[in-house]
Amino acid sequence: MDTKPSFFDEMFEGTELPRQPYSRYNDWFVGEDAKELRKKSAEAEAFFRRIGITFNVYGQQDADERLIPFDIVPRIIAAREWQRLEQGIEQRVRAINAFLHDIYHRQEILRAGRLPREIIARNEAFLPQMIGLNPPGGVYTHVVGTDLVRTGENEFYVLEDNARTPSGVSYMLENRETMLQMFPELFTQLKVRPVSSYPQNLRRSLSDCAPPAFNGDRPVVAVLTPGIHNSAYFEHAFLADQMGAELVESHDLRIVDGRVAMRTTLGYQAIDVIYRRIDDEYLDPLNFNPNSLLGVPGIMDVYRAGGITIANAPGTGIADDKALYSYMPDIVEFYTGEKSILQNVPTWRCSEPDSLKYVLENLKDLVVKEVHGSGGYGMLVGPAASKRELARFEKKLRARPSNYIAQPTLALSTVPIMTKKGLAPRHVDLRPFVLVSPNRVQITPGGLTRVALKEGSLVVNSSQGGGTKDTWVLGD
Repeated sequence: MDTKPSFFDEMFEGTELPRQPYSRYNDWFVGEDAKELRKKSAEAEAFFRRIGITFNVYGQQDADERLIPFDIVPRIIAAREWQRLEQGIEQRVRAINAFLHDIYHRQEILRAGRLPREIIARNEAFLPQMIGLNPPGGVYTHVVGTDLVRTGENEFYVLEDNARTPSGVSYMLENRETMLQMFPELFTQLKVRPVSSYPQNLRRSLSDCAPPAFNGDRPVVAVLTPGIHNSAYFEHAFLADQMGAELVESHDLRIVDGRVAMRTTLGYQAIDVIYRRIDDEYLDPLNFNPNSLLGVPGIMDVYRAGGITIANAPGTGIADDKALYSYMPDIVEFYTGEKSILQNVPTWRCSEPDSLKYVLENLKDLVVKEVHGSGGYGMLVGPAASKRELARFEKKLRARPSNYIAQPTLALSTVPIMTKKGLAPRHVDLRPFVLVSPNRVQITPGGLTRVALKEGSLVVNSSQGGGTKDTWVLGD
């Protein structure tokens, strides 16, 4: 007889009894008119559409620009739960930064045999151009998005580390703004920690990493975007506006007197810090992809000479590598001298023959991901796949095993969403946003909760039909 898997419901213990973080919210919710709440839900969608919070879906010509669905039931995290997460995230981010410095300098972790050399040598995200280069302030990962999943009361796992160009923070901020407008009374009843200072904190954090060439009162910060056709363009424009920074594209920039300068009505003005939202490959056609039209020719030479700060630093993408992810507990311990506070998801590296054999034999029970994949693309969720999809993916695995890792299908926690019939549980993950400057690591109390809107689905990515929720961290 088939039995449904048991999932941890973050809001309810049993069928009706709310868990402690949701207690006061539930008291409010049961006193509200369901029809009015559904009306509020429609108002939220209209609000998002009015201000243009959309994203592009690649490879789908019929609907390349979509509204991200927003659910009005918040995800609520207790103060003590968040404190533990903060400690684990900070430990992990510090270890990643130390790892990146080491891997581009003395490579002590390789000398110690804690990491196989081939995982670096064969990694396309490793940039030889960064060897021996010290980024301003010693910071590689200025902005990090650490994806977390929950499986129980005190069980959180890191699903992946996003140290390249993590996106989604604009949705975190707009989700909160929407909830504040629609349910102001809730924020007076519950001690919800604010997230609105993120843009100012980002500006301050980037400014603290000004390059040696900076000699003014206030560093000039710019956001480099690929342009309006990029899936996260809304976010690029939003953050530039909120930070009081310039939004620039490659055609706005040139090298002037050894500095990266942007075109203004008064001529070209030197930039101190570029928050780039383009990949390494396209950053500089003279040093990387010669066909790139998105980058700035010679920017890496200015960077080497101390004339510009690039955030995040080139070459940080190696920390996003899903094969490297399986070594993160060792990396944390090597650089901090402590056991990892946050757990990793068990991972099979398909490049290893024994692991590949296991994965092929158990494909229907596993989640398989591309080593450099993101956005939910190129992955297989075994339990939800058809026999044809499994057979197709098996061929991919056999052809390029080193391109994949596999993980067990986790029993992701659920948080209710509003449906026409009332509350219904859906699976969620969480991306907290971390800012790193020379003197501190700052974690915004909340983050982007992504929710799988389809019943039973474990895929939360917006590109795969997922939505978002406001994330409330309660004060003490």
